[in-house]
Amino acid sequence: MKNIKIALWAIPALLTVLWLAATLPFPETLNFITIRNLLVQYSGVIATGVMSLGMILALRIRWLESWLNGLDKSYRLHKWLGIMALVMSVAHWVSSEAPKWMVSLGLMAAPQRGATPAGMPEMGAVEGFFMSQRGLWEVIGEWAFYAAVVLIALALIKQFPYKYFVSTHKLISVAYLGVVVHSAPLLTFDDWLTPVGVLSGLLMIGGVIAAVLALTGQIGRRNTVSGKIDTIRTFPDLQATAVNVTLGQDWKGHDAGQFAFVTFDPKEGKHPFTIASAWDANTRKILFITKGLGDYTKFLPETLHPGGEAIVEGPYGRFTFQDDKARQIWIGGGVGITPFIAKMKDLAQTDGTQTAGAKTIDLIHSTKEHSPEALALLKADAEAAGITLHVLVDDRDGFLTPDRLRQMIPAWKTASVWFCGPAGFGQALRQDLLANGLSADAFHQELFNMR
Repeated sequence: MKNIKIALWAIPALLTVLWLAATLPFPETLNFITIRNLLVQYSGVIATGVMSLGMILALRIRWLESWLNGLDKSYRLHKWLGIMALVMSVAHWVSSEAPKWMVSLGLMAAPQRGATPAGMPEMGAVEGFFMSQRGLWEVIGEWAFYAAVVLIALALIKQFPYKYFVSTHKLISVAYLGVVVHSAPLLTFDDWLTPVGVLSGLLMIGGVIAAVLALTGQIGRRNTVSGKIDTIRTFPDLQATAVNVTLGQDWKGHDAGQFAFVTFDPKEGKHPFTIASAWDANTRKILFITKGLGDYTKFLPETLHPGGEAIVEGPYGRFTFQDDKARQIWIGGGVGITPFIAKMKDLAQTDGTQTAGAKTIDLIHSTKEHSPEALALLKADAEAAGITLHVLVDDRDGFLTPDRLRQMIPAWKTASVWFCGPAGFGQALRQDLLANGLSADAFHQELFNMR
């Protein structure tokens, strides 16, 4: 989370400093128009910069994922950059339109547009052409702004169906290209030679490349492997489905705790699912456990069949239980149990039970629904891996609270905590444990939310 905050504020802060360096000193006379012009410039630089960085993050670049500690964190940063771009775009639009509104309300006279003031350098033919098309660039920018506002708003509405979100979100690339077409020609050639111009230009180039790759369906293609559905098992009490997929030779394996984007139906598109199995190169099978939380996953058991095709992209994520702590506490809320199932299978498969691995591990599974069949499988996995399992069913055992966690595991301060489940529950748990002495770097949370 620390690197997300650094990245979220570093680019706008750097752009602000460079913009000030290029703009200062401000005009001696600060009136409505000069202040408006400064706000238009500044908001435009920040909006374009953070939107460009958000586009670059959508490429799912491996080294960026590693630095941010997982693709889930990268997508969280992508989301907040989108919100920041939206806010700055609105500020840019309001600043740009303000004189028209003031004139229409009779609060100011229409500004006079005249020839280039005396003493101003003449523009070259190329620069002159771009500036002569200023009206066109402004129209393109205005419509790109309207499109971006609608598309970003849809992305933030959780009730908007996922498959439609995926389709409409791709259109942000088109809106972004409109923003670039609007922004780039409005800067003078001298502006491009300043540090803020160079950084903005580099970000725009990266953003344009990302937009083109998104629109042509190239993002993630190198990490995509075809597979066949092997077996399907349903757990009606949990509204969950376990799907075994046999992958092709291009899959190089994965670490327990990682996830992948899976396409079972091209019309529906790819969905992120945690991989619930360890990797075995001999069988080349991986397991996905899905829960019926939406229209697609709810009816998934009825649409899948053995022998059906599955397209798997990944693996992604850094929720891989790697630290130097002798004790670990795992907390799986509901379907968030899946990465822990994968790690238990990995420990058992590699003969790496904690008797050999020198780690003491407690797994707490807090769940609303329960299935005797699923719990039996979970207990078998825990026993094979040498894990101490605690199962809390809400209506039978009550809820897991921070106080209850500390009572269950008195040595919790010496442990690292690995949480996967409802985001709000995880955040509340993190805040309480940190307030009572757990170090921030000892709490690991999978932000399994792609929106």
